[in-house]
Formats: sequence, structure tokens, C-alpha cells
Amino acid sequence: MKRELFWFGVVGLSAMAVHLASVALVLVPLGLPPLIANVIAFLIAFQVSLAGHRRFTFRDNQAPASQSRWRFFAVSCTSFAVNELMYAVLLRFTALDYRVALFIVLVLVAALTYVSSRAWAFAPAADVPPGDA
Repeated sequence: MKRELFWFGVVGLSAMAVHLASVALVLVPLGLPPLIANVIAFLIAFQVSLAGHRRFTFRDNQAPASQSRWRFFAVSCTSFAVNELMYAVLLRFTALDYRVALFIVLVLVAALTYVSSRAWAFAPAADVPPGDA
């Protein structure tokens, strides 16, 4: 479990760096609006996250790639939506500084993402078709 948590952090930080760099260094300078660039960067960073979690974080789970790809995409999109909703609620209904609110949200959503990824997205299938693992 410690190894999983370590790699979850490393992969997450790597994906975050790719996301940020994609927006700030490539997409916006090419003329895309930041919100559109953010969606494209999310999709790029998702690839880094998926590959890293399959190869390092959850490598022992042996979930079929076809299963984990779509499940992890659902987890990632849900996590993004939860992040936005929780952040909006904290900003609207508390007196917390926006940085403190964001920190709280990021920690809670990271925990949710880890648990969902481990329990569902990368969980082994009961019936693994040959050659799909």
C-alpha cells in the first residue's frame, strides 16, 4: 500500500505538470482560450495519468486495459466535477481563504480518486478475456 501511495503521488504530480505545461506553454500561446486549453490539457494529462497508474501505481491489480481505461476516465471526470463543486461550495458558503479551500478540496479529491481507482477503475475483472490484460 505504501508503494501504491508513493506512485499515486508521483504519477499525479507528473500528470499535473503535463496539464499545466500544456496550457501555459503550448495551447494558450497558440491562441486557444484558457478554458478550451484546459479541457485539451486534461485529456493529454489523462493519458499520462492512465499510463503511469497502470504501469506503476496499480501494476499488481492486473485489470484488463479495456476495462481500466474507461473506468479510470469516468473516475477522472467525476473527480474533476467533484473538485469544482466542492471548491465552489467552500468559496460561496465559508469564510475560508481561496487557497485554503483549494488545498482542502485537492486533498479530499485525491483521496477519493485513489480509493475509486483502487477499488473500481483498476480492480481485476472477474472474467478476463485472453489477451486483454
